Amino acid sequence: MTDTAATFAAVFVALYVGHSVGDLWVQSSPQSADKGKPGWTGRLADTRHVATLTATKLALLLPAAALLGLHLSVLGLVAGMGVDAVTHWWADRRSTLAWLAKICGKGEFYSLGTGTHAAHPVTANGKPAAHLGTGAYALDQSFHHLWLLVAALIIATV
Repeated sequence: MTDTAATFAAVFVALYVGHSVGDLWVQSSPQSADKGKPGWTGRLADTRHVATLTATKLALLLPAAALLGLHLSVLGLVAGMGVDAVTHWWADRRSTLAWLAKICGKGEFYSLGTGTHAAHPVTANGKPAAHLGTGAYALDQSFHHLWLLVAALIIATV
């Protein structure tokens, strides 16, 4: 394995874990509730979320890079983290990812697990049933993982 491949692998793992922690543990409830709202309320909530998410990723990546002796350039870090932050912000506005899902033929899957889906989960009494995740969440995370890969490639090669 080349040094660049090893660097990419280490960077991707750190970003992936940072994403999971930042997106699910660090993100506040108001950020989560408001980031998809129209106007400045949503934009600012999304910006706050992406700022804390990016800080979480860096808080994991930089010590890992130091401990592993990875040689990362400032330009690579800024470019990779910038691409990751911009794409994450875009997707988390929600209407944007819903639009992408629709034009890619994934609109029905996007609504899976919600009351708008024909097969939405209900209890024996016909009330909404608790469940883990939705199609929107799965597509959101998959989109973020794609851009984590791109960010790791940029960070490792620039």
